[in-house]
Amino acid sequence: MNSLPTIQRALVIIPTYCEAECVTTVINAALAADPRLSVLIVDDGSPDGTATLVKNHPEFSHRLNLLERAGKLGLGSAYRDGFKWGLEREYDTLLEMDADLSHDPADIPRLLTALESGADVAIGSRYLGGTRVRNWPLHRLALSKFASLYVRLITGMPLTDATSGFKAIRRPSFERLEWTLLKAEGYAFQVELHHQFWKLGLTLREVPIIFTERCVGKSKMSLAIAREAALRTWKLRFGG
Repeated sequence: MNSLPTIQRALVIIPTYCEAECVTTVINAALAADPRLSVLIVDDGSPDGTATLVKNHPEFSHRLNLLERAGKLGLGSAYRDGFKWGLEREYDTLLEMDADLSHDPADIPRLLTALESGADVAIGSRYLGGTRVRNWPLHRLALSKFASLYVRLITGMPLTDATSGFKAIRRPSFERLEWTLLKAEGYAFQVELHHQFWKLGLTLREVPIIFTERCVGKSKMSLAIAREAALRTWKLRFGG
């Protein structure tokens, strides 16, 4: 197996909207996970003071940065803006992670190891080799597993967790992206991103993780987001 260059500077992009209860904890845990990491919070005008907590953090303007946006503009555009911010500043690796600690920052080094051992994209999977989800009601778990199977059957992508929002991506992978094809604003963005990387022939490697339901705050999932994901998957199937 050919290894890729050692990671020197990695940026964890964390979109937020009303995450004041979690944001300091997730920042601290991410920064502690690996000394090569910096954090970018992309905040959509949270009225609960999320951005203020970021600005008051002792690492602000050092290993911690903030991209403030005027209003709730969506997950997809938050990541697109975050990716472009990181690429402009010459980070060699960009990561996605949720703000609510459903993704364990302690798993970040394993994603980075997967990149250094030859992957272009390392994806944290809840379902590789079994189900590792904590504190989800049965209907939520069933919906998530159905969504992953649905995407796999329609698109052909060989991923057990095609909707995962926890991943690490090498900089050269972004340089091959057709950005105009990333149109979704909800969780369908993750499917679009994985699908484009897969179609480009990049090496996607899943890494088993444990996903834990948020202990505070409210999920951002909605019927509109689910509908967008269902329809966008079919468009990917037919090249849309």
